[in-house]
Amino acid sequence: MNPAWLFPGQGAQNVGMGLDLVNEHPLARELFDTADQVLGFSLSRICFRGPQEELQRTAVTQPALLTCSVAAARILAEFHPAPAAIAGHSLGEYSALVTAGSLAFDEAVKLVHLRGRFMQEAVPEGQGTMAAILGLDATVVSRVCREVAGEEVVQAANLNAPGQVVISGHKDAVQRAVTALKEAGARGAVPLGVSAPFHCSLMEPAARRLEEALGEIHLTDARMPVWTNVDARPVTSAAEIRAALVRQVASPVRWEESLRGMGEAGHIDFLEVGPGNVLAGLVRRTLKGARTRGAGTAAALADLKPPTP
Repeated sequence: MNPAWLFPGQGAQNVGMGLDLVNEHPLARELFDTADQVLGFSLSRICFRGPQEELQRTAVTQPALLTCSVAAARILAEFHPAPAAIAGHSLGEYSALVTAGSLAFDEAVKLVHLRGRFMQEAVPEGQGTMAAILGLDATVVSRVCREVAGEEVVQAANLNAPGQVVISGHKDAVQRAVTALKEAGARGAVPLGVSAPFHCSLMEPAARRLEEALGEIHLTDARMPVWTNVDARPVTSAAEIRAALVRQVASPVRWEESLRGMGEAGHIDFLEVGPGNVLAGLVRRTLKGARTRGAGTAAALADLKPPTP
């Protein structure tokens, strides 16, 4: 069975990403030029030279990661068999959909730029936050969040791997939950440097705005199964994909369940297509015996390329 391809989400970005791909592959340069034209500003300059503060802005981060990931996927597809299945973490789901042929790249760039803006504008900056909770089961994390929420919102947002759950919500409620979760036995709690509380009910206004924007986007059936974050199951129909993208914004990312489902379906080889190596670590924590390789840099892609006979 061909490897499954996984695409990273926010948090994988770094200044300089994509530059090696552009320097060695004209195809990558074409994609960055397209993204610059669609957005009306130089996304490539921000990706390649920063500053970091500008790259960290959600409405910039999302199209930047998408462009880098799709560039890597297009280069990989020139010499590697198509994936047997595909998935992306949060934003990475859009990279997966472009690669699966369900969403055109130029429309995806525009859409994720809007998605980032909608998510940022859903909650005034400084009022929400997220934190990674280490060493507790997701059911415990969810229960404690409900107990301490009060009139505010704090919820499990990213169910990433055994013992790694990210919580999201109002800043004070997240802090109360962190304190209570440490008392409940969490090994640690790591504040995340994000500008909004993603994947919780505070994102409902963003979901409604994204639904309207998606109404103007043409989606087609995917060429291979796409494991969606919100349902942790494979889909191919355009209608299911559209509905999943809307619900994803304010719902938990069920990444651990998606990986387990892929493992049960026989997927043991994974390629992380895009910047960073966060997803490889989550695969190793979730699926014993699974193999992961990076496919996000020019060097990594060159290593995957079969030797010329």
